Order: sequence, then C-alpha cells, then structure tokens
Amino acid sequence: MLIAVEIDQVAAFVAIVRGGGFTRAGSILHLSQPAVSRRVELLERELGAPLFERIRSGVVLTEPGRTFLPHAEALLASMRDGIDAVRALAQADRGAITLALVGTLASTTLTGCLRRFHDAYPRVELRLRTALSEEISGLVRRGDATLGLRYGRDPHPEIFSVPIYDEPMVVMCAPRHRLARRRSVPARALAREPWVAFPPRSGAFYEPCPWSLQHRLAASGLTPAEIIPIDSLTAQKRMVEAGFGLALLPESSVDEELRAGTLRVMHIPAMRVTIPVVLIHRRRRISALPPARSSPTLRRGRSATRRTEARRTPVQPDDTADRPRQSARSPCRRANPPRLLTRATRERDPPVRSGLTAE
Repeated sequence: MLIAVEIDQVAAFVAIVRGGGFTRAGSILHLSQPAVSRRVELLERELGAPLFERIRSGVVLTEPGRTFLPHAEALLASMRDGIDAVRALAQADRGAITLALVGTLASTTLTGCLRRFHDAYPRVELRLRTALSEEISGLVRRGDATLGLRYGRDPHPEIFSVPIYDEPMVVMCAPRHRLARRRSVPARALAREPWVAFPPRSGAFYEPCPWSLQHRLAASGLTPAEIIPIDSLTAQKRMVEAGFGLALLPESSVDEELRAGTLRVMHIPAMRVTIPVVLIHRRRRISALPPARSSPTLRRGRSATRRTEARRTPVQPDDTADRPRQSARSPCRRANPPRLLTRATRERDPPVRSGLTAE
C-alpha cells in the first residue's frame, strides 16, 4: 500500500515534539499554527493513528507517536545527508559542521585543534554545542550535530564511535585537607570521607561505568560518609575548595585550579582510573559523503577510516581500544562538511527548519 507522507508533514511532527506544542512549532517552521495543525492531521490520516493527545497544558505523544518519533527524526536526518552528499560533489571543503561536546573537553588542546582546522578550511562554518554525554549522542543520532565528542562509548547501532584518548581521573581535595601533602595515600585512609559527584542522570560518570566514583569506591572497599550530588563540574570544584569533600574529576578540568593552588591532587594508587574520550558520528552520514578529490588530507582520513570500519563488528562499533591512534583520529579529518537544509520542499511554503538549525 502506497502511503503519501510528505517531508513537510514529518518536519511539522518533529517540530511539535521539540518545541513542546503547535504554536512553538509554527515559530520554528515559520508557519501559522493552523498550517502546522493541517500538516499533522494529514500525517495522522496517512498513518491511520493519532500522534498527539491534547491535554490542558499542551500536547503529549501517544503510543503511535512515540513509536514514530525516532523514525521521523532519522528520515529528516537522512534527507539532509542526501542533500549534503550531492552538494559536496561540487562544493568540497565548504559548508557547516556542528560539533557537540562535553563542556569539560573544551580545553586548550581542543581549541588549538579547532584553530588549525579553521586555518586549513576557512570556508567551513564550525558550530559548537555543549551538553552531557548522553545528550550528545541524541543530538548526533537526530542529525542536530555532525560530530560528537563525549565521555564513554556509545553502543547504539546507528552510531560509529572512535576512541580518541583516555582521560585520567584524579581525586581532588582542598589544600588544607589533612591528607593533601602526602605523597601517596592508601585507600583505607579515605574511609568515611564525604564526596561530591555527578547525580545518576549524568550517565558517563555514574554506575555501572568503571570510572564512576561509586564503582571506584566499591572496588576499594570504601563506604563514604556521604555523596553530595552536584550536576555542575564548576560547582563540584568550588565545593571541594571549600572543604565539603573530595571529588573524582577529569584531570584536564582542573588545570586552572592546580596552577592557582586552590585544589590539590590526592595520589591514591587504588583510585587510579581513566575515562575514554570518544568521537561519534552517525554511520550513514560519513559513509554517504563522496571522496574529497581536492584534499589529500581528507583522502588520507577517509582511507584510514575505511580500514578502521573493516575491523569493527556491527554490534560493538567502538571496540577499538587496541587500534593505532592515527586511525582513531581519522574521522575528525575526513568528514566532508555538511550543508543544512534551508529550502522548502514546495515553493508555496516557507523554509522548513524543524530542528535543522538547532544552535
């Protein structure tokens, strides 16, 4: 049976979900609210099921709506991928790239890499977004970000993950802490110490990850006096400085505090652990783009990534810890910069921007 679903209808559906209602979706799409409603009605008629339930405070997804949402987001992302691939044939080394990353990774090293990228490809517009690791994966899967830089692997089958490096995690304390000046601290000396840590929803730093505070404490046989949940890295550092407890933090995130002397590293052999920093992108996005004939750097990166993909299995796309670092970094070099969809599918409609410009 042929179903006449139009891309504009799908874009309206996704815009309502992301905007939280029909009015906000109209603003996103630059349409009137009745026009948005009409598109959704036509979509529901074709699918044979209601996608939204109207309630007093707005709208909520029905079960068919929740089922259809990931497919709708994938459809819009694939549409952009196809447009990007065609445009890249004639417009190599130009366009826009959105990089979503964990805020703590915006270090001097990363900014230096971005500077060199901009110097090499001045016609590429580079956009940055910061989010938690789990949110970054969602942005990449929906096509709202071209690349993601996050903590920990993403096992999702639609995501291609490449380990970049391992970030050391360090136990931080206030300079006046009773153990601050010891060269080495046994784990048992931390019994009944208070800690500050990310709450459960922050994912990458929580159970069951081996680099989470809870996992390290359990492995060392320690029972903390308390764990104060704080979802801000900056707030955690300020709490440690004030003497409220210890914290297990990425080493690169405390450079300024160590230079200023407001925090100290507590050397605890039993608590040594690293957290993987991983570059992610959607599998279909990079593979769909044509070779960049004009750029030897991009050609080398594409070849290295094909070799990396050949060694991977579909179920565990990021099981590459033992691979050469050169191959692991190649997707940063090889991705032809994407172009955003800015034209309406029909001349009579204004531009469809449902989540396509998410900055």
